Amino acid sequence: MAIPITVLDCDLLLYGRGHRTLDRFKLDDVTDEYLMSMYGFPRQFIYYLVELLGASLSRPTQRSRAISPETQILAALGFYTSGSFQTRMGDAIGISQASMSRCVANVTEALVERASQFIHFPADEASVQALKDEFFGLAGIPGVIGVVDCMHVAIKAPNAEDLSYVNRKGLHSLNCLMVCDIRGALMTVETSWPGSLQDCVVLQQSSLSSQFEAGMHKESWLLGDSSFFLRTWLMTPLHIPETPAEYRYNMAHSATHSVIEKTFRTLCSRFRCLDGSKGALQYSPEKSSHIILACCVLHNISLEHGMDVWSSPVTGPVEQPPEEEYEHMESLDLEADRIRQELMLTHFS
Repeated sequence: MAIPITVLDCDLLLYGRGHRTLDRFKLDDVTDEYLMSMYGFPRQFIYYLVELLGASLSRPTQRSRAISPETQILAALGFYTSGSFQTRMGDAIGISQASMSRCVANVTEALVERASQFIHFPADEASVQALKDEFFGLAGIPGVIGVVDCMHVAIKAPNAEDLSYVNRKGLHSLNCLMVCDIRGALMTVETSWPGSLQDCVVLQQSSLSSQFEAGMHKESWLLGDSSFFLRTWLMTPLHIPETPAEYRYNMAHSATHSVIEKTFRTLCSRFRCLDGSKGALQYSPEKSSHIILACCVLHNISLEHGMDVWSSPVTGPVEQPPEEEYEHMESLDLEADRIRQELMLTHFS
């Protein structure tokens, strides 16, 4: 049973002189069902996060009675999965909403610091080939090592004059570029792009594009939808298929691209702070981008721990600016067009 605590100094509770922790909440005192319903993750996963992030969340300070890493992690998970700093969430672990907000900031930064550890393309040839084999087995398109797309996450307006974050629906958002594998594991995440930028512009200016243009993933390509330009390393669908081979290619492309659509729905279903159901993220663009990235890190960690990416209840499609609003991107790359034509001739005729 939660015991309400009168909080006089939130900073004291979090940092404190002498660095003694306030253990208001014990994982062993509650059931697995309670942890899943309140924080969205099982006990062993939470213990792993305590081990992973504990050092970062226990940094020495000049104050006393710091909130324990365990409690900070529960506070952050509660926010990520509910999208709200509700009083009942803070009461459950015995901290104020102000302290809970500070806990979210600490855990978010600790996860962002470890993003490259959990979000990356495979480095060895065997793993890259395994990716290609898995995607080929899905719908018959060879050479694919990932699916790319963008997802908008609503944020509060930075200020009245800045329109760079206003997307096509008239809402303030971040346009987040992501690449996933066939399991839904994220291999690239860029979360800081303003919502006014079209997907093709985000990709063009991204570090992901720079990597592929520099030849870091030779003899491989990504799959992207019609909001992107065709490239030698990015296969898009045909705008108007005419031949049977072109129709078969488009069907295979759609089946493969659905992997990232499912991944986006799962991210927003598991991490309700991203889906806008409780309103936009009430942070600056920089802090909002870090929260999104932190959720992506947790998403990949959960996959490593055997939590099925699509096991969470999916409530519906992620609400994005309608695809029909995008202009179909005609190829300006003759070599890319030749590669796509050869692919269709060889594998879909």
